[in-house]
Amino acid sequence: MRKHTISDEHLSIDIIENILHSHAKLELSEASETAVAKCRTYLDEKMKNSNVPVYGISTGFGSLCNETISLKDLSTLQRNLVISHACGIGDEVPQEIVKIMLLLKIQSLSYGYSGVQVATIQRLIDFFNKGVFPIVYQQGSLGASGDLAPLAHLCLPIIGLGEVHYKNKKYPAGEINEKFGWQPLELQSKEGLALLNGTQFMSSYAVWLLMKATKLSLLADKIGAVSLDAFDGRIEPFHLAVHLVRPHFGQLMTSTRFTSLLEGSEIIRRPKQHVQDPYSFRCIPQVHGATKDSLSHVREVVEVEVNSATDNPTVFPDEDMIISAGNFHGQPLALALDFLTMAMAELGNISERRVYQLISGKRELPSFLVKNPGLNSGFMIPQYTAASIVNQNKSLTMPCSTDSIESSQGQEDHVSMGANSATKAYRVLDNVEKILAIELFNAAQALDFRRPLKSSEILEEFVANFRKVVPFVENDTVMYELMHAAKRFLEEYRLGEDERDLV
Repeated sequence: MRKHTISDEHLSIDIIENILHSHAKLELSEASETAVAKCRTYLDEKMKNSNVPVYGISTGFGSLCNETISLKDLSTLQRNLVISHACGIGDEVPQEIVKIMLLLKIQSLSYGYSGVQVATIQRLIDFFNKGVFPIVYQQGSLGASGDLAPLAHLCLPIIGLGEVHYKNKKYPAGEINEKFGWQPLELQSKEGLALLNGTQFMSSYAVWLLMKATKLSLLADKIGAVSLDAFDGRIEPFHLAVHLVRPHFGQLMTSTRFTSLLEGSEIIRRPKQHVQDPYSFRCIPQVHGATKDSLSHVREVVEVEVNSATDNPTVFPDEDMIISAGNFHGQPLALALDFLTMAMAELGNISERRVYQLISGKRELPSFLVKNPGLNSGFMIPQYTAASIVNQNKSLTMPCSTDSIESSQGQEDHVSMGANSATKAYRVLDNVEKILAIELFNAAQALDFRRPLKSSEILEEFVANFRKVVPFVENDTVMYELMHAAKRFLEEYRLGEDERDLV
């Protein structure tokens, strides 16, 4: 059984993806356990020997920060915090993202700046290792003061409350705790705040979205290359010389990749009657490349975040300091997630334009990519569907990060709304996958009208695998079944090692 040791070593998106795909079990390193225990001991001693109020430890929360709490009520204060803040609503967060939330919350608490018990982290590790996923709801977080509502739902089962998924069945937390012999934990001073303050809802979505977006970005290249050849496009716009005089990294990578994908194609190297291609083909390096650069920036932001302590206050035992500040504020993630949303929506936007060109009856392709247009509507309506989805994506690219609504009687007077940026990006990526599936559906059909000419070996293999699940359309048929099959093909598609090297 593969294990991953939680420590202060850098956690990258690739490492997280490997942990998830290998079903690794987590364990807390000896150094992390020592740091966590040291911080907890320091905090206990501090509370016994100091009369100075410390936010969230010996005071109320938010605008109640000036309400002092007695020493005997500190545990009750933390339990009440978790219970009162579990105010999520809406759809459930997918279990695969909840699993990332557990991992990132464990990582953030393991540095020894949060004041939690080792037992509290261990219970979260137990949840992760046993496949017990607390039920968390998508709506409720303002993305500042941390992801309070979703993290409260994540942590309710620690105290025996809330609900969980186990082996895809829903259980009351008390029942699943009994099954594994877990006693509800009594939270100590600051623990509820440490569990709820933090950006793990936003950052977990961001990690999942980056994994998905990276795959879709590379698939957009491959599908775009099929479309280019099927449209009898020109290779010159992908020539390296063009991009060396405007050397954006993503642009260079895209042009190089298309040259490789189309190497050996009989179609791409034959003489062309047309001098130029439409922008949706000619400007692929610039558009796809800009998305790659955007994803690279978002990855940098997210990797800093997942390796950070983001609760409040932050405890520094060696410096004898407990500082109330704002590391829970999600603005870095909110801006990055809105950026990711726009960048990925553009891949869908340009993809739909290529679909429109393919069905337009140009360059010896039949109208609507069917042998008998008129009698058959052919691929007319899949383009309508893609256009509808693109329109929905455009409405979803309105940034959440530029809005803020005052809360907690004015104490929390600027919030990031990054949680909404995250869930909105999730919808956009699902839509982009649908649009790319429709493009591949059209591109494969168009390519078959170029026979007996062949595309490159790489693209012919790609299309041949697609043809195992989606056949050539001779006459009008029930199209939605084939479109759904095309989307499943992309969902199940696994990047080859040569493609992973491009990430």
